[in-house]
Amino acid sequence: MAEDWRMDRIGSALRGENPTVLRRLQAGFAVIGDVQFLPGYSVLLADDPDAERLSDLPRAKRLSFLSDMDHLGEAVERASRRADPAFRRVNLEILGNTDGFLHAHVWPRFDWEPTDVVGSPVWLYPRDRWADAQFALGPRHDPLRKAIADELDRLSVEN
Repeated sequence: MAEDWRMDRIGSALRGENPTVLRRLQAGFAVIGDVQFLPGYSVLLADDPDAERLSDLPRAKRLSFLSDMDHLGEAVERASRRADPAFRRVNLEILGNTDGFLHAHVWPRFDWEPTDVVGSPVWLYPRDRWADAQFALGPRHDPLRKAIADELDRLSVEN
């Protein structure tokens, strides 16, 4: 089934079957988020499907994962700044409260966000934003996907 990759996001990325993958990085995969109510939302998936938390990785791999998170954050920031003058900042989060695999969220934040959530964690957005079909990842996000991927490529050359 086309949606099977969602049941094993890391395994499907390792097999080249995860359609959200933007780039393979040192310790994981940069992927664009399933929901785009904040355009550019991305996730870093660790490339070790057994890692549930950062401390499950050997120290060198931890540092690589954190470096990858930094690179993805900067790529999202650069792409978002160019795409929307209302871009404010990027929030980076390693939570692990729901999904039992190591991953980091990269959330661009914008001045146009509703006043009741603009200064709060993204997780306080109303639940309807997360399930609304108008915010689902789709072909209209291809230019944004390309912009983030291009920035990841530039960063890999710069560093």
